[in-house]
Amino acid sequence: MAMQDTDLTVKAAAAEASADTPLDAPVRRLDSWREMLRHPGIVIGLAILLTLFALAIFAPLIAPYDPFDQQLSRRLLPPFWVEGGNPAYLFGTDHLGRDYLSRLLYGARISLLIGFGAAGIGCLLGVTLGVCAGYFGGVVDRVVSFLLTCQLALPGLLLAMALVFLIGPSVTVVICVIGLLHWSYYLVVTRAATQKIRDLEYVAAARAIGSNERQIMISEILPNLLSEIIVIFSLEVGVAVLAEAALSFLGVGIQPPTPSWGLMIAEGKTSVFLRPWLIILPGIFIFLLVLAANLVGDGLRDMMSKKSGR
Repeated sequence: MAMQDTDLTVKAAAAEASADTPLDAPVRRLDSWREMLRHPGIVIGLAILLTLFALAIFAPLIAPYDPFDQQLSRRLLPPFWVEGGNPAYLFGTDHLGRDYLSRLLYGARISLLIGFGAAGIGCLLGVTLGVCAGYFGGVVDRVVSFLLTCQLALPGLLLAMALVFLIGPSVTVVICVIGLLHWSYYLVVTRAATQKIRDLEYVAAARAIGSNERQIMISEILPNLLSEIIVIFSLEVGVAVLAEAALSFLGVGIQPPTPSWGLMIAEGKTSVFLRPWLIILPGIFIFLLVLAANLVGDGLRDMMSKKSGR
């Protein structure tokens, strides 16, 4: 009887998998893209992200000057719309006479690299731990839960400052530290989802036909977590950008003369009342990047909620 039940389960799973025609998957993906393009938040967020990516990629062609070129004779020039501004320097210059527009464009590279790099590291770590804890349970789940509790008990910003200060500030170090401290959201969501998925029939069918644990987690569980992971990733990009800006503002993040939006705010804080554009301009770019990431994340979450009926 046990063998018959197993055979029936395998046949049912195979029948369900073969119920769709080969054209069904592309059609479903096309419908999903159409639904995304009808969501105003996703459209606006993607438009901003694509614009920032274009500015970062083509910064050498768009930037009017070398972002590292210093000339004290032109220091602290105001933007062109302020009285005394020079049209040759549209966004003015900083305290060392470097063109502010050029540094903002090159700073987009640093912020995007750190945002997506740190979110990727956190995704890899959190999803791996979450899937393992949810699938195996028992001792593995208790160990992962203990690690999660320890991570949540630590003050994230202070720990990041201490680690970057001890290791030495650089772009690579900042990406790794932020990524290693922002994996808890991935873990909590994927662990709970994996606990539900591991008992479903298609997982039992894969186990019955001889798939090992690694194959089941990669081929059966992870594809069904992809939508949740994408939503978390889009939100964590904004968190990572803000974390980098905070570290750079406090002096333990990106170091001069590398252009970084957070560092530019830190360098301009002494002139916040006399020359507010030194802080407002990079602050606007940070705001746009975080806003875009959150609009995409919220839009994807709305789509998931509709599909799941919540």
